[in-house]
Amino acid sequence: MDHQTFTNLLKRYLSEELSQEEASRLLDSLDDDAMRQEWEQAVGELLRDKSAHGQSDPQRMEAVRQRIMAGTPKPVLRKTVIRKLRPVWAAAAILTVISVAYFWPRTSGNGPSVAKVSEAPLEVVPGGNKAVLYLAGGQAITLDTAGNGAIASQGNVQVIKLNSGQLAYQGAGREGEVAYNTLATPRGGQFRIILPDGSSVWLNAASSLRFPTAFTGKERIVELNGEAYFEIAKNAKMPFHVKVKDMTVQVLGTHFNVMAYDDEASIRTTLLEGAVNVKQGVHSLNMHPGQQVSAHPGGNMSIQDGVDVEEVVAWKNGYFHFNHESLQGVMREIGRWYDAEISYEGDVPDREFGGKIARSSSVTDVLKILELSNVRYRIEGKKIIVTP
Repeated sequence: MDHQTFTNLLKRYLSEELSQEEASRLLDSLDDDAMRQEWEQAVGELLRDKSAHGQSDPQRMEAVRQRIMAGTPKPVLRKTVIRKLRPVWAAAAILTVISVAYFWPRTSGNGPSVAKVSEAPLEVVPGGNKAVLYLAGGQAITLDTAGNGAIASQGNVQVIKLNSGQLAYQGAGREGEVAYNTLATPRGGQFRIILPDGSSVWLNAASSLRFPTAFTGKERIVELNGEAYFEIAKNAKMPFHVKVKDMTVQVLGTHFNVMAYDDEASIRTTLLEGAVNVKQGVHSLNMHPGQQVSAHPGGNMSIQDGVDVEEVVAWKNGYFHFNHESLQGVMREIGRWYDAEISYEGDVPDREFGGKIARSSSVTDVLKILELSNVRYRIEGKKIIVTP
């Protein structure tokens, strides 16, 4: 395999664009003594690629490259043993590249510092598929421990927990009978629900969705707190409305994301497919795919074109994806997903971060983005403390 082919395969591997055959071909190169130099050179080029991570200080990048390659075993074992270990090496190398090298800090700091991490077993762990369903009568059902199948009845409507771990409603409600359920995720939880009209909603951590057990009348209305991604079933005769505080998103059938956490400065609606109308007070904006509307307190709305929609919905697809995100913004997302309290000590300078890493990663792997930006932290129980 020539150098350029190898480098292109490695970049496409990190971007998750390889076919199974191409991925196997790349990982097979770890068995070849001669390819070790190619791995070292390719990793070095990735680290020096400013478009990938925004940092091109030769000394810092070489130091990180040496750390990565120092952790890659030299192929001195018998071929059969190497083949057994190869997937482990690949996973370790790729994870290290993604969680250390692929993250870029935008900072004027004087160099990396070593984060202070508690040596005790971590209590800050990744979130998972967790939620509580509150029925119309007030009964609460913990969904992550509930068995599959019918778990409740609401009039003529059955609530079903599917094998995939999501929630669905089956049956038809009677005209005039409107019962409301609320699906709530804790910090460190997420859940997907199929609404009575067939629309799908992915609920992010620390969020809640209030909805009727059957849609009747001329409108479909739900109420959201927190963040959710919607794929709405089309019904021109019954528009779909998402109410978020003093704002309403109206759609007929489309894909969009709404972030409305109380600790965020604005409510952000991002459109991936179709068309929506966002209303706040007397103001109204029509959106097109790739646009994001920010609704600010006091009724001011702004619209932005060319939004990176992959970044916006990365949480739904199992990733953190930061692009010029502030330190506080990064830590808010980490706090919600790992159910960790975030605090700051001293005068922590402004930073911007970028990169992509799986939300199933350990919190220490994710927090390596801080190490590269001269920001320290320590973990005490379920608390992450950020220091200068």
